Amino acid sequence: MKLTFLTALLLAPLAVLEADAGDIATDLLIVGGNESACAAAVQAARLGVKRIVLVNDIEWLGGQFSAESVGPLDERTIVGGKSVNFPRSGLFLEMVERIRAHNQRTYGVPAPGNCWSGTDTIEPAAAARLFEEMLAPYTDKGSKQVQLLRGWQPTKVLLEGKRVSGVTFERTNGGQEPLTVSARLTMDSSDWGDVIRLSGAKYSAGADLKSRFSEPSAPELFDDVAPQEMNSITWAITLRETERDATIPRPPGYDERAFATRDRVWVDSAMREGIYGAGFSIYTQRRLVDRRHLGLKPGTECLQLNTTVQDYPLCQLPQHIVNALEATEKGASSKNIVDLTPAQRRIVFDDAKQRSLGFLHYLQTVTPDTRGDTPPNFRNFELSDEFGTPDRLPPKPYVREGLRLDALYVLREQDIRAVGKESRWATFMPDDAVFGFQFHIDFHPTRRKYLTGRNDGPWIPEHTKSRNWHTHTDRAMFPLRGLVPVERDGLIGISKNIGVTSIVQAALRLHGQMMLCGQAGATVAWLCLRDGIEPRALAVDGRRVRDLQRILTRGKNGLGVLLWPYHDLAPDHPAFEAANLMTLAGIWRADAESVFFEPGKGVSPDEWHRVIERAPASARETLRTKTPSTRAEAVQTLLAGVEFEKLPLRHAVSP
Repeated sequence: MKLTFLTALLLAPLAVLEADAGDIATDLLIVGGNESACAAAVQAARLGVKRIVLVNDIEWLGGQFSAESVGPLDERTIVGGKSVNFPRSGLFLEMVERIRAHNQRTYGVPAPGNCWSGTDTIEPAAAARLFEEMLAPYTDKGSKQVQLLRGWQPTKVLLEGKRVSGVTFERTNGGQEPLTVSARLTMDSSDWGDVIRLSGAKYSAGADLKSRFSEPSAPELFDDVAPQEMNSITWAITLRETERDATIPRPPGYDERAFATRDRVWVDSAMREGIYGAGFSIYTQRRLVDRRHLGLKPGTECLQLNTTVQDYPLCQLPQHIVNALEATEKGASSKNIVDLTPAQRRIVFDDAKQRSLGFLHYLQTVTPDTRGDTPPNFRNFELSDEFGTPDRLPPKPYVREGLRLDALYVLREQDIRAVGKESRWATFMPDDAVFGFQFHIDFHPTRRKYLTGRNDGPWIPEHTKSRNWHTHTDRAMFPLRGLVPVERDGLIGISKNIGVTSIVQAALRLHGQMMLCGQAGATVAWLCLRDGIEPRALAVDGRRVRDLQRILTRGKNGLGVLLWPYHDLAPDHPAFEAANLMTLAGIWRADAESVFFEPGKGVSPDEWHRVIERAPASARETLRTKTPSTRAEAVQTLLAGVEFEKLPLRHAVSP
């Protein structure tokens, strides 16, 4: 995708931005334009919310998929000792289907990346367009339920007592005219949780002490930098094949010692063995389009650089960044990034960009010259022009960790941590679940090692003993309570602004997880708006929670959401809703040693009898007259015979 496409895409939103300054009243305000925010807007519109305003700080929609340029879809789980995708559902599955259809039209194959880190890939500008298309039926091009406002960032949160009643915004380009949006409910999907922070709601940022949540990997005491320590950001780079030498100029402060890598640079592999296989190299790790092995026309090959050497830790900052931050405000260099102003964050971001450009320059000048068709050299790849930015870099960094909401429930390491490498069911399976998930606890390097011992010289990113990417997790579910602040009404957290510890957020931040988080949060918002209640009231109302879960699994003008994370139940399976809800209710018991539901497996009379005994007494007589032959029939019979909405919440389910 070239700049001409972006120009056409973005001119219309700029006109809307100019026309909508002033005051706006709406039912649902969504702050942010990432994948979670977009999913929330679509879900709310499908459920019938009449007035939705989505306010984004940049032009592009889609977050990780597009503006953060994370083109390979990260979904890895392990089943039977093999790396496979976690089962897709809901709006994430709908987006994957859009991605695959786009790639089929463009390249003749649905998955053109042959990529080490994901089976499916999408180029950033194409992803931005796909999110525009997903929202289009509900904007001024369709039902007019969703109003998109771009180029605004929050400056103030309006309160009525302890209730959020709206947000005031300023232009990101420095204009003076403010915009105020008053709303019955507000959802914070911003990158750094600015609405939550500005509202005065309680939140966490940086490492958590072991004394707070009793997490096995948490530190006993803080050192000087732990309050700033976050999963690193990375400024991803998108490269396109060219016939010329596209070596970039030496970036300011470049020192090749900072970029020495043990990783293989080139492996000429089509990754036939699948993701996380033997063909790893910087070239194959996040390849978006594999021209050579697919026989595509020259110039179509597209790569992403998003690897450990590029990572930019958010503590132990270089001295020139410390000086620049201190020039804006005394003590700013010691603040966590979530507490910085947008202008202060840009100082950090500019340095993160230089880090990535330095790595590209290293690849183009230090790695062996193997120019030719098999394989190419990084000199033969140029920075993509699809972002429309002066430096040809994405408009945003890849954000792995942000502000974490102090919610009615905060998910902890011990809630999801696995005993072995093979995932089973998590220790804590909340029966107010709103989506299922699993990914290993994946910290990119959170600290720096200065090679000269001084913070004014070259550095490399560094893992710590307890913050790395080797902690395995079980299949888990996220509770509704994790979206609801402990002390603010009128506010719902989505994206990464949810009730998790720092350690759990390392496992709960992927493309699909964040889309399902937005879809779930919007369903909470719709139900609260429909019934005129606050999210905290919904969280303790068993009947309404069950109503919400039925809506999520059934879907509304779209695909249902996987709650209990069985590996073998697609949303279009006839037993999908029943298996999710009956297992969630504890009437059907998942096999303790298997992540499969096995819908076609037979059900013995003894097994059926045990299931009936777990059902409400009022339903047992009717259920005894049934003789289901398979598991699918059994859960469908249960759902038909049990009043699901009347089942009490116990806040934990045992497989």
